[in-house]
Amino acid sequence: MTWLLTVHPVLLALGGTLFTYFLTVAGAAAVYACRGVSQKTLDLLLGAAAGVMTAAAFFSLLQPAIEAAQSGPVPPALVVGIGFSLGAAFLFFSDKYLLRHLNTKHNRQSILLVFSITLHNIPEGLAVGVAFGAVSQGGPEALMGALMLSLGIGLQNFPEGAAVALPLRRSGCSLHRCFLWGQASALVEPVSGVLGAALVVFMQPVLPWALAFAAGAMIYVVVQELIPSAQHSGGTWATMGCMIGFVVMMLLDVGLS
Repeated sequence: MTWLLTVHPVLLALGGTLFTYFLTVAGAAAVYACRGVSQKTLDLLLGAAAGVMTAAAFFSLLQPAIEAAQSGPVPPALVVGIGFSLGAAFLFFSDKYLLRHLNTKHNRQSILLVFSITLHNIPEGLAVGVAFGAVSQGGPEALMGALMLSLGIGLQNFPEGAAVALPLRRSGCSLHRCFLWGQASALVEPVSGVLGAALVVFMQPVLPWALAFAAGAMIYVVVQELIPSAQHSGGTWATMGCMIGFVVMMLLDVGLS
Protein backbone atom coordinates (compact mmCIF):
# COMPACT_ATOMS: atom_id res chain seq x y z
CA MET A 1 0.00 0.00 0.00
CA THR A 2 3.04 2.28 0.28
CA TRP A 3 2.89 2.87 -3.47
CA LEU A 4 -0.09 5.11 -2.81
CA LEU A 5 2.32 7.61 -1.24
CA THR A 6 3.73 8.22 -4.72
CA VAL A 7 0.33 9.21 -6.09
CA HIS A 8 -0.56 12.91 -6.12
CA PRO A 9 -2.86 13.76 -3.18
CA VAL A 10 -5.45 15.32 -5.49
CA LEU A 11 -5.72 12.05 -7.43
CA LEU A 12 -5.97 10.14 -4.15
CA ALA A 13 -8.80 12.44 -3.09
CA LEU A 14 -10.57 11.86 -6.40
CA GLY A 15 -10.29 8.09 -5.97
CA GLY A 16 -11.43 8.23 -2.35
CA THR A 17 -14.48 10.36 -3.07
CA LEU A 18 -15.42 8.28 -6.12
CA PHE A 19 -15.43 5.30 -3.76
CA THR A 20 -17.80 7.08 -1.37
CA TYR A 21 -19.98 8.12 -4.31
CA PHE A 22 -20.32 4.58 -5.67
CA LEU A 23 -21.38 3.32 -2.24
CA THR A 24 -24.15 5.92 -2.35
CA VAL A 25 -25.10 4.51 -5.76
CA ALA A 26 -25.23 1.03 -4.23
CA GLY A 27 -27.45 2.30 -1.42
CA ALA A 28 -29.81 4.03 -3.84
CA ALA A 29 -30.02 0.81 -5.88
CA ALA A 30 -31.67 -0.81 -2.84
CA VAL A 31 -34.91 0.72 -4.07
CA TYR A 32 -35.02 -1.96 -6.78
CA ALA A 33 -34.64 -4.80 -4.26
CA CYS A 34 -36.76 -3.48 -1.41
CA ARG A 35 -40.44 -2.91 -1.84
CA GLY A 36 -40.45 -1.45 1.62
CA VAL A 37 -38.01 -1.08 4.51
CA SER A 38 -39.21 -0.93 8.10
CA GLN A 39 -38.79 2.28 10.04
CA LYS A 40 -36.71 0.44 12.63
CA THR A 41 -34.22 -0.58 9.93
CA LEU A 42 -33.99 2.97 8.61
CA ASP A 43 -33.49 4.30 12.15
CA LEU A 44 -30.76 1.74 12.78
CA LEU A 45 -28.95 2.66 9.55
CA LEU A 46 -29.22 6.39 10.15
CA GLY A 47 -28.04 5.93 13.74
CA ALA A 48 -25.05 3.96 12.47
CA ALA A 49 -24.30 6.75 10.00
CA ALA A 50 -24.36 9.26 12.88
CA GLY A 51 -21.96 7.12 14.91
CA VAL A 52 -19.57 6.69 11.99
CA MET A 53 -19.50 10.41 11.25
CA THR A 54 -19.00 11.35 14.91
CA ALA A 55 -16.03 9.01 15.27
CA ALA A 56 -14.60 10.14 11.92
CA ALA A 57 -14.93 13.80 12.93
CA PHE A 58 -12.73 13.25 15.98
CA PHE A 59 -10.27 10.49 15.08
CA SER A 60 -9.74 11.43 11.42
CA LEU A 61 -10.22 15.20 11.53
CA LEU A 62 -10.02 16.91 14.94
CA GLN A 63 -7.15 14.86 16.33
CA PRO A 64 -4.98 15.37 13.22
CA ALA A 65 -5.96 19.06 13.23
CA ILE A 66 -4.67 19.48 16.78
CA GLU A 67 -1.41 17.75 15.85
CA ALA A 68 -0.98 19.82 12.68
CA ALA A 69 -1.53 23.05 14.59
CA GLN A 70 1.18 22.31 17.18
CA SER A 71 3.90 23.95 15.09
CA GLY A 72 1.88 27.02 14.14
CA PRO A 73 1.81 30.48 15.72
CA VAL A 74 -1.81 30.16 16.89
CA PRO A 75 -2.60 27.91 19.91
CA PRO A 76 -3.98 24.54 18.66
CA ALA A 77 -7.10 24.79 20.82
CA LEU A 78 -7.94 28.16 19.28
CA VAL A 79 -7.31 26.93 15.73
CA VAL A 80 -9.51 23.88 16.20
CA GLY A 81 -12.20 25.79 18.08
CA ILE A 82 -12.48 28.50 15.43
CA GLY A 83 -12.27 26.08 12.51
CA PHE A 84 -14.87 23.76 14.04
CA SER A 85 -17.23 26.67 14.72
CA LEU A 86 -16.84 28.02 11.19
CA GLY A 87 -17.67 24.61 9.73
CA ALA A 88 -20.84 24.36 11.78
CA ALA A 89 -21.78 27.97 10.96
CA PHE A 90 -21.29 27.33 7.25
CA LEU A 91 -23.75 24.45 7.32
CA PHE A 92 -26.17 26.38 9.52
CA PHE A 93 -26.43 29.37 7.18
CA SER A 94 -26.44 27.17 4.08
CA ASP A 95 -29.28 25.16 5.55
CA LYS A 96 -31.26 28.28 6.46
CA TYR A 97 -30.74 29.74 3.00
CA LEU A 98 -31.96 26.51 1.40
CA LEU A 99 -35.07 26.30 3.59
CA ARG A 100 -35.93 29.94 2.99
CA HIS A 101 -35.79 29.66 -0.79
CA LEU A 102 -37.35 26.22 -1.23
CA ASN A 103 -41.03 27.13 -1.40
CA THR A 104 -42.44 24.22 -3.37
CA LYS A 105 -45.33 22.37 -1.70
CA HIS A 106 -45.21 19.20 -3.81
CA ASN A 107 -43.40 16.43 -1.93
CA ARG A 108 -41.64 19.12 0.09
CA GLN A 109 -40.38 16.72 2.74
CA SER A 110 -38.81 14.41 0.16
CA ILE A 111 -37.23 17.31 -1.69
CA LEU A 112 -35.82 18.71 1.54
CA LEU A 113 -34.39 15.30 2.34
CA VAL A 114 -32.61 15.11 -1.03
CA PHE A 115 -31.22 18.64 -0.77
CA SER A 116 -30.19 18.35 2.88
CA ILE A 117 -28.24 15.16 2.23
CA THR A 118 -26.71 16.69 -0.91
CA LEU A 119 -25.74 19.73 1.13
CA HIS A 120 -24.04 17.75 3.85
CA ASN A 121 -22.22 15.60 1.27
CA ILE A 122 -20.18 18.71 0.45
CA PRO A 123 -18.30 18.73 3.79
CA GLU A 124 -18.00 14.94 3.64
CA GLY A 125 -16.21 15.23 0.30
CA LEU A 126 -14.22 18.15 1.68
CA ALA A 127 -13.24 16.07 4.71
CA VAL A 128 -11.95 13.21 2.54
CA GLY A 129 -10.16 15.63 0.24
CA VAL A 130 -8.49 17.47 3.12
CA ALA A 131 -7.44 14.16 4.69
CA PHE A 132 -5.80 12.98 1.46
CA GLY A 133 -4.29 16.41 0.95
CA ALA A 134 -2.51 15.96 4.29
CA VAL A 135 -0.79 12.77 3.05
CA SER A 136 2.05 14.72 1.44
CA GLN A 137 2.87 16.16 4.86
CA GLY A 138 1.89 13.31 7.19
CA GLY A 139 3.19 10.26 5.31
CA PRO A 140 1.94 6.68 5.90
CA GLU A 141 0.02 7.52 9.08
CA ALA A 142 -1.90 10.30 7.33
CA LEU A 143 -2.56 7.98 4.38
CA MET A 144 -4.05 5.32 6.63
CA GLY A 145 -6.21 7.93 8.36
CA ALA A 146 -7.45 9.22 5.01
CA LEU A 147 -8.25 5.71 3.80
CA MET A 148 -10.16 4.93 6.98
CA LEU A 149 -12.07 8.20 6.74
CA SER A 150 -12.97 7.41 3.13
CA LEU A 151 -14.11 3.94 4.16
CA GLY A 152 -16.14 5.28 7.08
CA ILE A 153 -17.90 7.93 5.02
CA GLY A 154 -18.49 5.38 2.26
CA LEU A 155 -20.11 3.00 4.74
CA GLN A 156 -22.46 5.68 5.99
CA ASN A 157 -23.19 6.79 2.41
CA PHE A 158 -24.76 3.41 1.68
CA PRO A 159 -27.68 3.87 4.09
CA GLU A 160 -27.90 7.52 3.04
CA GLY A 161 -28.46 6.50 -0.58
CA ALA A 162 -31.22 4.19 0.58
CA ALA A 163 -32.57 6.86 2.94
CA VAL A 164 -33.08 9.17 -0.04
CA ALA A 165 -34.40 6.65 -2.58
CA LEU A 166 -36.83 4.69 -0.40
CA PRO A 167 -38.84 7.63 0.99
CA LEU A 168 -39.14 9.01 -2.55
CA ARG A 169 -40.57 5.67 -3.61
CA ARG A 170 -43.14 5.86 -0.81
CA SER A 171 -44.12 9.33 -2.04
CA GLY A 172 -44.98 7.95 -5.48
CA CYS A 173 -41.83 8.48 -7.59
CA SER A 174 -40.90 5.85 -10.15
CA LEU A 175 -38.12 3.36 -9.36
CA HIS A 176 -35.72 4.91 -11.85
CA ARG A 177 -36.36 8.44 -10.61
CA CYS A 178 -35.82 7.33 -6.99
CA PHE A 179 -32.50 5.75 -7.94
CA LEU A 180 -31.36 8.78 -9.92
CA TRP A 181 -32.15 11.19 -7.08
CA GLY A 182 -30.53 8.89 -4.53
CA GLN A 183 -27.21 8.62 -6.35
CA ALA A 184 -27.22 12.26 -7.45
CA SER A 185 -27.13 13.38 -3.81
CA ALA A 186 -23.47 12.30 -3.63
CA LEU A 187 -22.22 13.72 -6.94
CA VAL A 188 -20.89 16.75 -5.07
CA GLU A 189 -18.44 14.62 -3.06
CA PRO A 190 -15.78 14.07 -5.77
CA VAL A 191 -15.90 17.78 -6.68
CA SER A 192 -15.54 19.02 -3.11
CA GLY A 193 -12.96 16.30 -2.39
CA VAL A 194 -10.67 17.44 -5.20
CA LEU A 195 -11.08 21.08 -4.15
CA GLY A 196 -10.28 20.22 -0.52
CA ALA A 197 -7.14 18.29 -1.44
CA ALA A 198 -5.93 21.01 -3.81
CA LEU A 199 -6.47 23.63 -1.12
CA VAL A 200 -4.33 21.74 1.39
CA VAL A 201 -1.59 20.80 -1.09
CA PHE A 202 -1.05 24.35 -2.29
CA MET A 203 -1.71 26.07 1.06
CA GLN A 204 -0.17 23.87 3.77
CA PRO A 205 -0.76 26.32 6.68
CA VAL A 206 -4.51 25.98 6.12
CA LEU A 207 -4.46 22.23 6.90
CA PRO A 208 -5.49 22.32 10.61
CA TRP A 209 -8.14 24.96 9.89
CA ALA A 210 -9.56 22.90 7.02
CA LEU A 211 -9.62 19.69 9.06
CA ALA A 212 -11.43 21.39 11.94
CA PHE A 213 -13.83 23.12 9.52
CA ALA A 214 -14.78 19.78 7.97
CA ALA A 215 -15.26 18.26 11.43
CA GLY A 216 -17.58 21.07 12.50
CA ALA A 217 -19.66 20.67 9.37
CA MET A 218 -19.93 16.91 9.89
CA ILE A 219 -20.99 17.18 13.53
CA TYR A 220 -23.59 19.78 12.57
CA VAL A 221 -25.07 17.32 10.09
CA VAL A 222 -25.12 14.56 12.70
CA VAL A 223 -27.02 16.66 15.23
CA GLN A 224 -29.24 18.58 12.81
CA GLU A 225 -30.15 15.89 10.27
CA LEU A 226 -29.18 12.31 11.10
CA ILE A 227 -30.12 11.99 14.78
CA PRO A 228 -33.55 13.67 14.48
CA SER A 229 -34.31 11.64 11.33
CA ALA A 230 -33.53 8.41 13.20
CA GLN A 231 -35.95 8.94 16.09
CA HIS A 232 -39.18 7.68 14.55
CA SER A 233 -39.25 4.30 16.34
CA GLY A 234 -38.63 5.54 19.86
CA GLY A 235 -34.87 6.11 19.67
CA THR A 236 -33.68 2.67 20.81
CA TRP A 237 -32.73 1.43 17.34
CA ALA A 238 -31.06 4.74 16.49
CA THR A 239 -29.03 4.61 19.71
CA MET A 240 -27.93 1.03 19.05
CA GLY A 241 -26.92 1.96 15.50
CA CYS A 242 -25.01 5.02 16.70
CA MET A 243 -23.03 3.01 19.27
CA ILE A 244 -22.21 0.31 16.75
CA GLY A 245 -21.25 2.82 14.06
CA PHE A 246 -18.99 4.77 16.42
CA VAL A 247 -17.18 1.66 17.70
CA VAL A 248 -16.69 0.22 14.20
CA MET A 249 -15.30 3.49 12.86
CA MET A 250 -13.06 3.92 15.90
CA LEU A 251 -11.67 0.41 15.49
CA LEU A 252 -11.07 0.97 11.77
CA ASP A 253 -9.39 4.31 12.31
CA VAL A 254 -7.37 3.65 15.48
CA GLY A 255 -6.83 -0.11 15.23
CA LEU A 256 -5.53 -0.04 11.65
CA SER A 257 -3.54 3.20 11.82
